[in-house]
Amino acid sequence: MNTSLHPRQAASGFRDRREAGRLLALELVAGGALGQTTENVVVIGLARGGVEVAAEVAAVLHAPLDALAVRKVGHPLEPEYGIGAVAPGGVAYVRARDGLSDEEVEEAVLASAKKAADLDATLHERHTPLAVADTTCVLVDDGLATGGTMIASIRWAHAHGARRVVVAVPVCAAQTADHLRHDEDVDAVVCLVPSFELGAIGAWYDDFHQVSDTEVVELLAASRDGEIVTSSAEILIGDARLPADLAIPRNPIGWAVFAHGSGSSRLSPRNTGVAAELNGAGIATMLFDLLTPKEEVDRHNVFDVDLLARRLTAATRRLSARPEAAGLPIGYFGASTGAAAALIAAAEQGEQISAVVSRGGRPDLAWSHLARVRAPTLLIVGGADTVVLEVNEAAARELTCPHELVVVPDATHLFEEPGALDHVAALASAWFAKHFEAGGRERTGKEAS
Repeated sequence: MNTSLHPRQAASGFRDRREAGRLLALELVAGGALGQTTENVVVIGLARGGVEVAAEVAAVLHAPLDALAVRKVGHPLEPEYGIGAVAPGGVAYVRARDGLSDEEVEEAVLASAKKAADLDATLHERHTPLAVADTTCVLVDDGLATGGTMIASIRWAHAHGARRVVVAVPVCAAQTADHLRHDEDVDAVVCLVPSFELGAIGAWYDDFHQVSDTEVVELLAASRDGEIVTSSAEILIGDARLPADLAIPRNPIGWAVFAHGSGSSRLSPRNTGVAAELNGAGIATMLFDLLTPKEEVDRHNVFDVDLLARRLTAATRRLSARPEAAGLPIGYFGASTGAAAALIAAAEQGEQISAVVSRGGRPDLAWSHLARVRAPTLLIVGGADTVVLEVNEAAARELTCPHELVVVPDATHLFEEPGALDHVAALASAWFAKHFEAGGRERTGKEAS
């Protein structure tokens, strides 16, 4: 079972379901619950509250989202006391009979099955349910006490042919997490806070509003009707005219500015692939050429990370002045030498940069600047890229900002292995989403004070 305890959550819970979902997505990827790739993953939220958490998970993973109308089976004499749960199609789990006859249990199950079917029809009035056959099915709820609804959901996923089943929740009773870990139908369990004193699920959230059917329908519609607006621009820095490509999703949560590596350009299929994944997670992107064609001929310029950092800083200022970037946090995604330029630029700009992600980076070229980086930094390195891995391990020891080093097993420097770049994109999406959210809260707090 994959479990992680985040200090903020252990102390005071989550701000809301959306924040919980973003943190959950980061742990799903970094903890390895999804395996080597996020391909062929579907995210299913348990209706209703679980869908709001699942929407954030799906956005970060760039995976399709759906809702499961699972309903508790209440005791005939005490409806609030659950004796089991039922999912659409009559897939049922009965935890205990508690003195009830077979006929009484069957009647209670049938009553809940009708509620599940009615809710399912409402939630899928506009869109047909997703197929989960031969997928990694990630089942998400906002919290688990006894886990009856989740067990019914697990049975539903297997009945519909899921290849792997992953249970993901922000908070749950520790005993329930342990029980699910030993369930032969569950491949992985991710719980950010397994608690021995759970109490009410709502107590773990600052905002635990009741989620309506309408909100669930809108979340499902938004996940399937995403819109990305693309445009081209030219960035003037001194005498240099540098082409840039911008992609802006509806209601972006922030911007990721790319700094490509030596011998590459804004058209690098690796960076454009990652950018597409970020766009799907609600993150706007800007890819631009750090050098002019004439400058690229001189190999000295390609490795002049101070020059590249100045260009990156200037481009960031130009972006900040654009209306579509006003008020939004900005982060850097750097590869190889571009990662060194991103770290230098982040060190120079301090809190103006909200996050940095380095893919196969050369932080050794920014060594004297590492201690001054304030932006939370994620270092991603291929496990087979041994020399660069050693460099990044040393750099991680020099960084004083919040940081993590994630090794993608068996990946080489360019992450050309099947699924490797998908893993990078999912890690980057989760990192940016997490720290853009944190930066937004800090700015709001400062404005209020």
